[in-house]
Amino acid sequence: MRINPLGRTGLFVSELCLGTMTFGGSTGLWAQIGSLQQADAERLIGQAIDAGINFIDTADVYAGGVSEQMTGQALKNLKVPRENVVVATKVFGETGPAANTRGSSRSHILDGVRASLKRLQLDHVDLYQIHGFDPATPIEETVRALDQLVRQGHVRYVGVSNWAAWQIVKALGVAERLGLSRFESLQAYYTVAGRDLERELIPMLASEGVGLMVWSPLAGGLLSGKFGRDQKGEEGSRRTTFDFPPVDRHRAHDCIDAMRPMAQARGVSVAQIALAWLLHQPQVTTVIIGAKRPDQLADNLAATQVTLSADELRALDEVSRLPAEYPGWMLERQGEVRRKQLLQSRRA
Repeated sequence: MRINPLGRTGLFVSELCLGTMTFGGSTGLWAQIGSLQQADAERLIGQAIDAGINFIDTADVYAGGVSEQMTGQALKNLKVPRENVVVATKVFGETGPAANTRGSSRSHILDGVRASLKRLQLDHVDLYQIHGFDPATPIEETVRALDQLVRQGHVRYVGVSNWAAWQIVKALGVAERLGLSRFESLQAYYTVAGRDLERELIPMLASEGVGLMVWSPLAGGLLSGKFGRDQKGEEGSRRTTFDFPPVDRHRAHDCIDAMRPMAQARGVSVAQIALAWLLHQPQVTTVIIGAKRPDQLADNLAATQVTLSADELRALDEVSRLPAEYPGWMLERQGEVRRKQLLQSRRA
């Protein structure tokens, strides 16, 4: 298990991160995603840590806060030394019926971190993330509130999830101008069958030194290998009960068709090939994996041992390539001469 620096920080995290969205769901949406109980959560967390994972991601809205409770209790019951684990959680989603129990206002952020720390039974969160973009709150208010938490010691680093590139850059500019703590990570959806963030987000992350945490790396189970053009998947699997995130099915099935022979040649699962593709992408810091059973987790963990050849990477790049879109195709065309000039100067 490799470890990578998170953004421009000195904090190192494992290349795989254990997601806890399957913990504690009992009704509604969360029951469809996962309903693991305390013993199950402890088994998976222990298995992940034994495999070299030092990074755990949760959120205050997962199972209405139960996921955080179970995660904190598991770390306590397993007697995991605090310095051995990087704990990340999120704030933004609705946590109550009142008007100020949602969003990224100072009010909700300050209330949210206190509630999360209590559920997690921790004195600080290593990475505190804004779970979505709030059109009702000025970005400066959000950045100032997060900086306050860092200065108070409740939070070590801050990040964001599901923001557009321009929104993140604006927040980074506010933080730099005012001397505040900046976003060090973006948690975003990315798969071989869903490469949309390569248009704007990946170049921005590379330019600004922001780390990338990938969520739903198997597209909600669609890339597990259990689905095909004529396969509906296992009864009760996540994709059959909760069809998310949206995916171009034609492109996804083309990707699965390309990955199957790669998996068969190695005697591994298609899921491992899909995860390995992400681990080969230079901008990826960590890939968040979730599981309902130890065998699922073991299969995902084994992806760290899969090395794809240059030819295989080219083949997957070709089959999963995004259609050309403006201004990308114009930037590519107009910048060609200058890119060649730059390469020639580096070789000289």
